[in-house]
Amino acid sequence: MKTILAAGVAAAALVSAASADVTYTMTNQTWTGFNFSEAYTAGSLTGTLTGASINVTLNASTNYTYADDLTVYVAGSPLALGGMLQCGGFSNLNATPGNRYSWPNGGSSAPGTTSIGTVNFTTGINMAANPTMSVWIGNGYGAAGTSGTWTGTITLIGVTAVPAPGAIALLGLAGLVGRRRR
Repeated sequence: MKTILAAGVAAAALVSAASADVTYTMTNQTWTGFNFSEAYTAGSLTGTLTGASINVTLNASTNYTYADDLTVYVAGSPLALGGMLQCGGFSNLNATPGNRYSWPNGGSSAPGTTSIGTVNFTTGINMAANPTMSVWIGNGYGAAGTSGTWTGTITLIGVTAVPAPGAIALLGLAGLVGRRRR
């Protein structure tokens, strides 16, 4: 039984180590100006956020929302200005000085414009040391009447999703069920 349980734990550790990033996927997702969704709640990620990759297409734009206005914002909940990090977006959300970044491309409001690339953060955010921080994704252009619709992915580099307590319990149960008599 110890061998089976040890093999299960080793496999789980290998899988989690091999996937040290999380990806947020969207299809025809529309956000108005300064509208964000809480993509990852406080405590749902582990590791150190060291960068982000974007691979999106702007499907529709109202009042000059650009492809690179899609924003990753790390802040507490409820959402407020003055978070820890902002990546993307024309408007300033007053993130910690030195932690505001722009995507490498996507500076157009024409439908079909892509924003593709990776931004490495100068200072990573250790999620364990900042347990009240959530990751928000949305439209970082805050002018009145703006909106954008995007399809694609944003990958957060260096973090993994914390498994639900039920998943850990199932791993232990699998070890018991997989046991056989010799």
